Amino acid sequence: MLQVEAVDKSFGDFMAVNRANLTVGKGELVAVIGPNGAGKTTLFNLITGQLKPDRGRITFKEEDISGLPPYHICKKGVARSFQIVNIFPRLTVFENVQVAVLSQQKRSSNLFRPAQNLAVEETNSILEDVALSDKIMDIAGSLSHGDQKILEIAIALGNEPELLVLDEPTAGMSPEETFATMGLIKKLASTRGLTILFCEHDMEVVFSFAQSIMVMHQGRTLIQGKPEEVRRNKEVQEAYLGD
Repeated sequence: MLQVEAVDKSFGDFMAVNRANLTVGKGELVAVIGPNGAGKTTLFNLITGQLKPDRGRITFKEEDISGLPPYHICKKGVARSFQIVNIFPRLTVFENVQVAVLSQQKRSSNLFRPAQNLAVEETNSILEDVALSDKIMDIAGSLSHGDQKILEIAIALGNEPELLVLDEPTAGMSPEETFATMGLIKKLASTRGLTILFCEHDMEVVFSFAQSIMVMHQGRTLIQGKPEEVRRNKEVQEAYLGD
């Protein structure tokens, strides 16, 4: 579904991503790991159009999306969540997701029709899937950090993605919240037919949930493979995992 081939991105003299390669198959849960500064977020920004690659090629469903603007990539079926929660804090939980659904349906620009009765069924379905249906009228900014991260995923689902790109989806969560959230993400992948690409620092989470792991170090890809293959790799152990 997604192929990153020999992609570079530099900022001045600093090479943030250096000949990186990544393959994500349809229906897979794929993790990208690496030390701080390895280039993981920059890679995600390249995939989702926030940045343009200097060299290399990124394809989604065999179509070259290298350098396309984010809204074009989103419309093609790629949705994104960020390290820092990105929601509408003054809107209700329902309204946050409804906005995304209406945008996907191209119904967000009608100034003459009240929005409160639009896309109600679709919005409620998403909120039920992410277990936020009991909080639909809560102001988003009043939610706990964990629920705000879940809401951001719900907003991404409103765009009807095929590929969901999650940048540290459990950042700032307790161990219990972390495993509950990853369990939810795995369930969503199954029930909604999603492909998941995520970045995560908790190695227990990565090796418990990912079907394939790509390891980055100093901007380059050390290896991509199944969890046990990555765990045994000497170069990965030296650069990241340790003994």
